[in-house]
Amino acid sequence: MSHAIRFHRTGGPEVLQWEVVEPPLPGPGEVRLRHHAVGLNFIDTYHRSGLYPLALPSGLGMEGAGVVEAVGEGVSEVKAGDRVAYTNGPLDAYSEVRNIPARHLVVLPDEIAFEQGAAMMLQGVTAQYLLHSTYPVKAGETILVHAAAGGVGSILVQWAKVLGATVIGTVGSDDKAVRAQALGCDHVIVYSREQFPARARELTDGKGVAVVYDSVGRDTFLGSVACLQRRGTMVSYGNATGPVAPFDCALLHKAGSVYVTRPGLPDYIATREELLARAASLFEVVRSGKVKVEVMQRYALKDAAQAHRDLEARKTTGSTVLLP
Repeated sequence: MSHAIRFHRTGGPEVLQWEVVEPPLPGPGEVRLRHHAVGLNFIDTYHRSGLYPLALPSGLGMEGAGVVEAVGEGVSEVKAGDRVAYTNGPLDAYSEVRNIPARHLVVLPDEIAFEQGAAMMLQGVTAQYLLHSTYPVKAGETILVHAAAGGVGSILVQWAKVLGATVIGTVGSDDKAVRAQALGCDHVIVYSREQFPARARELTDGKGVAVVYDSVGRDTFLGSVACLQRRGTMVSYGNATGPVAPFDCALLHKAGSVYVTRPGLPDYIATREELLARAASLFEVVRSGKVKVEVMQRYALKDAAQAHRDLEARKTTGSTVLLP
Protein backbone atom coordinates (compact mmCIF):
# COMPACT_ATOMS: atom_id res chain seq x y z
CA MET A 1 0.00 0.00 0.00
CA SER A 2 1.45 3.32 -1.12
CA HIS A 3 0.82 6.74 0.43
CA ALA A 4 1.17 10.35 -0.69
CA ILE A 5 0.47 13.85 0.56
CA ARG A 6 -2.57 15.38 -1.14
CA PHE A 7 -4.63 18.52 -0.58
CA HIS A 8 -8.23 19.21 -1.58
CA ARG A 9 -8.35 22.92 -0.73
CA THR A 10 -5.78 25.67 -0.45
CA GLY A 11 -4.75 27.12 2.88
CA GLY A 12 -2.28 26.59 5.69
CA PRO A 13 -0.24 23.47 6.41
CA GLU A 14 -3.32 21.83 7.94
CA VAL A 15 -4.77 21.19 4.45
CA LEU A 16 -2.07 18.57 3.74
CA GLN A 17 -3.45 15.04 4.03
CA TRP A 18 -1.69 11.63 4.16
CA GLU A 19 -3.67 9.43 1.81
CA VAL A 20 -3.47 6.01 0.21
CA VAL A 21 -2.51 6.52 -3.44
CA GLU A 22 -1.68 3.58 -5.73
CA PRO A 23 -0.21 4.71 -9.07
CA PRO A 24 -1.18 2.66 -12.15
CA LEU A 25 1.35 0.93 -14.37
CA PRO A 26 3.55 3.56 -16.06
CA GLY A 27 2.20 4.72 -19.42
CA PRO A 28 4.17 5.48 -22.58
CA GLY A 29 7.16 7.68 -21.78
CA GLU A 30 6.69 7.25 -18.03
CA VAL A 31 8.51 5.41 -15.25
CA ARG A 32 7.43 4.25 -11.83
CA LEU A 33 9.76 5.72 -9.23
CA ARG A 34 10.12 4.73 -5.59
CA HIS A 35 11.30 7.74 -3.61
CA HIS A 36 14.10 7.45 -1.08
CA ALA A 37 14.02 11.17 -0.29
CA VAL A 38 11.95 14.21 -1.31
CA GLY A 39 13.04 17.85 -1.34
CA LEU A 40 11.22 20.58 0.60
CA ASN A 41 11.11 23.98 -1.12
CA PHE A 42 9.44 27.32 -0.50
CA ILE A 43 7.58 27.03 -3.80
CA ASP A 44 5.69 24.11 -2.23
CA THR A 45 4.07 26.58 0.16
CA TYR A 46 3.02 28.79 -2.78
CA HIS A 47 1.22 25.83 -4.36
CA ARG A 48 -0.38 24.80 -1.06
CA SER A 49 -1.57 28.32 -0.20
CA GLY A 50 -3.00 29.08 -3.63
CA LEU A 51 -0.48 31.83 -4.47
CA TYR A 52 0.34 29.67 -7.49
CA PRO A 53 -3.10 28.23 -8.37
CA LEU A 54 -3.52 24.52 -9.14
CA ALA A 55 -6.38 22.28 -10.15
CA LEU A 56 -7.59 20.51 -7.00
CA PRO A 57 -7.26 17.95 -5.54
CA SER A 58 -3.52 17.90 -6.11
CA GLY A 59 -0.27 16.32 -5.09
CA LEU A 60 2.66 18.47 -4.04
CA GLY A 61 6.40 18.73 -4.44
CA MET A 62 8.82 19.33 -7.30
CA GLU A 63 11.95 17.29 -6.56
CA GLY A 64 12.98 13.91 -5.31
CA ALA A 65 15.43 11.04 -5.65
CA GLY A 66 14.93 7.30 -5.74
CA VAL A 67 15.07 4.14 -7.80
CA VAL A 68 13.25 3.38 -11.05
CA GLU A 69 11.00 0.33 -10.48
CA ALA A 70 9.43 0.01 -13.93
CA VAL A 71 9.43 1.78 -17.28
CA GLY A 72 6.65 2.35 -19.78
CA GLU A 73 6.67 1.94 -23.51
CA GLY A 74 9.24 3.98 -25.40
CA VAL A 75 11.37 4.99 -22.42
CA SER A 76 15.05 5.27 -23.34
CA GLU A 77 16.33 7.89 -20.87
CA VAL A 78 16.58 5.51 -17.87
CA LYS A 79 16.04 1.84 -17.03
CA ALA A 80 14.69 -0.16 -14.10
CA GLY A 81 17.13 -0.13 -11.20
CA ASP A 82 18.66 3.26 -12.02
CA ARG A 83 19.30 5.71 -9.20
CA VAL A 84 17.73 8.97 -10.37
CA ALA A 85 16.80 12.46 -9.27
CA TYR A 86 14.57 15.15 -10.73
CA THR A 87 13.11 18.59 -10.45
CA ASN A 88 10.08 20.07 -12.19
CA GLY A 89 7.45 17.92 -13.85
CA PRO A 90 3.97 17.12 -12.47
CA LEU A 91 3.58 17.95 -8.77
CA ASP A 92 3.66 14.65 -6.92
CA ALA A 93 7.04 14.40 -5.21
CA TYR A 94 5.42 14.11 -1.76
CA SER A 95 4.77 10.43 -2.35
CA GLU A 96 6.24 7.04 -1.58
CA VAL A 97 5.81 5.86 -5.18
CA ARG A 98 4.86 7.88 -8.24
CA ASN A 99 4.75 7.82 -12.03
CA ILE A 100 6.70 10.56 -13.81
CA PRO A 101 7.68 11.30 -17.42
CA ALA A 102 11.16 9.89 -17.96
CA ARG A 103 12.33 13.09 -19.66
CA HIS A 104 12.45 14.82 -16.26
CA LEU A 105 14.88 12.30 -14.73
CA VAL A 106 18.66 12.43 -14.54
CA VAL A 107 20.84 9.57 -13.41
CA LEU A 108 22.26 10.28 -9.96
CA PRO A 109 26.03 9.75 -9.64
CA ASP A 110 26.98 6.97 -7.23
CA GLU A 111 28.92 9.45 -5.08
CA ILE A 112 25.78 11.47 -4.35
CA ALA A 113 23.40 10.04 -1.74
CA PHE A 114 19.64 10.02 -2.24
CA GLU A 115 19.09 12.64 0.47
CA GLN A 116 21.65 14.95 -1.08
CA GLY A 117 20.22 14.34 -4.55
CA ALA A 118 16.70 15.20 -3.39
CA ALA A 119 17.95 18.31 -1.63
CA MET A 120 20.02 19.66 -4.50
CA MET A 121 18.07 19.34 -7.73
CA LEU A 122 15.61 22.25 -7.59
CA GLN A 123 17.81 24.48 -5.46
CA GLY A 124 21.07 23.55 -7.17
CA VAL A 125 19.83 23.78 -10.74
CA THR A 126 18.22 27.11 -9.81
CA ALA A 127 21.55 28.36 -8.48
CA GLN A 128 23.26 27.11 -11.64
CA TYR A 129 21.07 29.05 -14.04
CA LEU A 130 20.99 32.16 -11.84
CA LEU A 131 24.79 32.38 -11.69
CA HIS A 132 25.61 31.21 -15.21
CA SER A 133 22.70 32.39 -17.38
CA THR A 134 20.33 34.90 -15.77
CA TYR A 135 23.29 37.03 -14.72
CA PRO A 136 26.66 35.41 -15.49
CA VAL A 137 28.76 36.32 -12.48
CA LYS A 138 32.38 37.24 -13.21
CA ALA A 139 35.46 37.12 -11.01
CA GLY A 140 35.99 40.34 -9.10
CA GLU A 141 32.34 41.40 -9.01
CA THR A 142 30.47 42.08 -5.80
CA ILE A 143 27.04 40.50 -5.50
CA LEU A 144 24.30 40.41 -2.87
CA VAL A 145 22.44 37.21 -1.96
CA HIS A 146 19.30 37.40 0.18
CA ALA A 147 18.47 34.52 2.52
CA ALA A 148 22.11 33.49 2.31
CA ALA A 149 21.68 30.67 4.84
CA GLY A 150 18.67 29.20 3.04
CA GLY A 151 18.47 26.38 0.53
CA VAL A 152 19.18 28.20 -2.73
CA GLY A 153 21.07 30.97 -0.97
CA SER A 154 23.60 28.62 0.60
CA ILE A 155 24.42 27.12 -2.81
CA LEU A 156 24.57 30.55 -4.47
CA VAL A 157 27.06 31.80 -1.89
CA GLN A 158 29.43 28.86 -2.26
CA TRP A 159 29.25 28.72 -6.04
CA ALA A 160 29.69 32.49 -6.40
CA LYS A 161 32.89 32.20 -4.38
CA VAL A 162 34.07 29.46 -6.76
CA LEU A 163 33.49 31.96 -9.58
CA GLY A 164 35.63 34.56 -7.81
CA ALA A 165 32.93 36.98 -6.62
CA THR A 166 32.81 38.98 -3.42
CA VAL A 167 29.57 37.98 -1.70
CA ILE A 168 27.38 40.06 0.60
CA GLY A 169 24.72 37.90 2.25
CA THR A 170 21.62 38.94 4.15
CA VAL A 171 20.05 36.87 6.93
CA GLY A 172 17.39 37.30 9.58
CA SER A 173 19.24 36.23 12.74
CA ASP A 174 22.67 35.97 14.33
CA ASP A 175 22.58 32.16 14.13
CA LYS A 176 22.01 32.36 10.39
CA ALA A 177 24.76 34.98 10.14
CA VAL A 178 27.21 32.45 11.57
CA ARG A 179 26.11 29.89 8.97
CA ALA A 180 26.35 32.42 6.13
CA GLN A 181 29.91 33.27 7.14
CA ALA A 182 30.81 29.58 7.26
CA LEU A 183 29.44 29.19 3.73
CA GLY A 184 31.86 31.85 2.49
CA CYS A 185 30.08 35.21 2.65
CA ASP A 186 32.62 38.02 2.74
CA HIS A 187 30.11 40.26 4.53
CA VAL A 188 26.86 39.40 6.31
CA ILE A 189 23.99 41.82 6.96
CA VAL A 190 21.41 40.94 9.61
CA TYR A 191 18.47 42.75 8.05
CA SER A 192 16.38 42.63 11.24
CA ARG A 193 18.64 45.31 12.73
CA GLU A 194 20.50 46.83 9.75
CA GLN A 195 19.26 48.70 6.68
CA PHE A 196 20.68 46.43 4.03
CA PRO A 197 20.67 48.97 1.12
CA ALA A 198 22.72 51.49 3.11
CA ARG A 199 25.05 48.79 4.42
CA ALA A 200 25.57 47.35 0.91
CA ARG A 201 26.49 50.83 -0.36
CA GLU A 202 28.88 51.26 2.54
CA LEU A 203 30.58 47.93 1.82
CA THR A 204 31.05 48.87 -1.85
CA ASP A 205 32.31 52.42 -1.20
CA GLY A 206 29.05 53.82 -2.54
CA LYS A 207 29.21 52.00 -5.87
CA GLY A 208 26.59 49.31 -5.26
CA VAL A 209 26.56 45.66 -6.29
CA ALA A 210 26.55 44.15 -9.76
CA VAL A 211 23.58 41.87 -9.07
CA VAL A 212 21.11 41.06 -6.32
CA TYR A 213 19.62 37.57 -6.09
CA ASP A 214 16.34 38.07 -4.25
CA SER A 215 14.07 35.20 -3.19
CA VAL A 216 12.27 37.25 -0.54
CA GLY A 217 9.94 39.26 -2.77
CA ARG A 218 7.68 42.02 -1.55
CA ASP A 219 9.60 43.09 1.57
CA THR A 220 13.00 43.47 -0.08
CA PHE A 221 12.30 44.41 -3.70
CA LEU A 222 12.73 48.18 -3.51
CA GLY A 223 15.68 47.87 -1.15
CA SER A 224 17.32 45.42 -3.51
CA VAL A 225 16.99 47.83 -6.42
CA ALA A 226 18.57 50.52 -4.23
CA CYS A 227 21.64 48.27 -3.73
CA LEU A 228 22.52 48.13 -7.41
CA GLN A 229 25.37 49.82 -9.19
CA ARG A 230 24.70 51.72 -12.41
CA ARG A 231 23.23 49.25 -14.96
CA GLY A 232 23.17 46.53 -12.31
CA THR A 233 20.73 43.62 -12.38
CA MET A 234 17.99 42.78 -9.91
CA VAL A 235 17.05 39.08 -10.09
CA SER A 236 13.75 38.45 -8.31
CA TYR A 237 13.30 34.68 -8.21
CA GLY A 238 11.00 34.11 -5.22
CA ASN A 239 8.14 35.48 -3.12
CA ALA A 240 8.81 34.34 0.45
CA THR A 241 7.10 37.47 1.85
CA GLY A 242 4.53 37.75 -0.93
CA PRO A 243 4.48 38.90 -4.55
CA VAL A 244 6.19 42.13 -5.57
CA ALA A 245 3.76 45.05 -5.89
CA PRO A 246 3.37 46.84 -9.25
CA PHE A 247 5.90 49.63 -9.73
CA ASP A 248 6.62 52.50 -12.14
CA CYS A 249 9.31 51.52 -14.66
CA ALA A 250 10.78 54.99 -14.26
CA LEU A 251 12.15 53.66 -10.96
CA LEU A 252 14.70 51.66 -12.96
CA HIS A 253 16.00 54.76 -14.71
CA LYS A 254 16.21 56.69 -11.43
CA ALA A 255 18.15 53.81 -9.85
CA GLY A 256 20.84 54.01 -12.53
CA SER A 257 19.30 52.43 -15.63
CA VAL A 258 19.17 49.09 -13.83
CA TYR A 259 17.66 45.84 -15.07
CA VAL A 260 15.01 43.70 -13.38
CA THR A 261 14.19 40.13 -14.31
CA ARG A 262 11.87 37.47 -12.89
CA PRO A 263 13.23 34.09 -14.02
CA GLY A 264 11.62 30.69 -13.53
CA LEU A 265 13.19 27.25 -13.55
CA PRO A 266 11.04 25.72 -16.35
CA ASP A 267 12.36 28.26 -18.87
CA TYR A 268 15.95 27.30 -18.09
CA ILE A 269 15.43 23.53 -18.43
CA ALA A 270 12.94 23.79 -21.29
CA THR A 271 14.73 21.06 -23.25
CA ARG A 272 16.22 17.80 -22.06
CA GLU A 273 19.60 18.95 -23.32
CA GLU A 274 19.44 22.01 -21.05
CA LEU A 275 18.38 19.89 -18.08
CA LEU A 276 21.23 17.43 -18.56
CA ALA A 277 23.80 20.20 -19.04
CA ARG A 278 22.74 22.13 -15.93
CA ALA A 279 22.51 18.96 -13.83
CA ALA A 280 25.98 17.89 -15.01
CA SER A 281 27.38 21.30 -14.05
CA LEU A 282 25.79 20.98 -10.60
CA PHE A 283 26.99 17.42 -10.06
CA GLU A 284 30.53 18.40 -11.08
CA VAL A 285 30.84 21.26 -8.61
CA VAL A 286 29.32 19.20 -5.79
CA ARG A 287 31.51 16.16 -6.48
CA SER A 288 34.56 18.46 -6.48
CA GLY A 289 33.76 19.44 -2.90
CA LYS A 290 33.76 23.13 -3.79
CA VAL A 291 30.00 23.38 -3.17
CA LYS A 292 28.50 21.36 -0.34
CA VAL A 293 24.80 20.54 -0.18
CA GLU A 294 24.11 19.74 3.46
CA VAL A 295 20.80 18.34 4.63
CA MET A 296 20.12 20.32 7.78
CA GLN A 297 16.61 19.04 8.62
CA ARG A 298 14.79 15.76 8.06
CA TYR A 299 11.09 15.03 8.52
CA ALA A 300 9.00 11.96 7.87
CA LEU A 301 7.03 12.48 4.67
CA LYS A 302 3.76 12.02 6.55
CA ASP A 303 4.78 15.01 8.72
CA ALA A 304 4.99 17.39 5.76
CA ALA A 305 2.57 19.81 7.44
CA GLN A 306 4.99 20.36 10.31
CA ALA A 307 7.85 20.80 7.86
CA HIS A 308 5.83 23.55 6.14
CA ARG A 309 5.13 25.26 9.47
CA ASP A 310 8.82 25.32 10.34
CA LEU A 311 9.84 26.48 6.86
CA GLU A 312 7.38 29.39 6.88
CA ALA A 313 8.40 30.33 10.44
CA ARG A 314 12.03 30.64 9.27
CA LYS A 315 13.06 27.85 11.64
CA THR A 316 15.02 25.97 8.97
CA THR A 317 18.41 26.61 7.44
CA GLY A 318 19.96 25.15 4.33
CA SER A 319 18.28 22.13 2.77
CA THR A 320 15.45 20.00 4.17
CA VAL A 321 14.27 16.59 3.03
CA LEU A 322 11.14 14.53 3.63
CA LEU A 323 11.71 10.80 4.09
CA PRO A 324 9.08 8.27 2.91
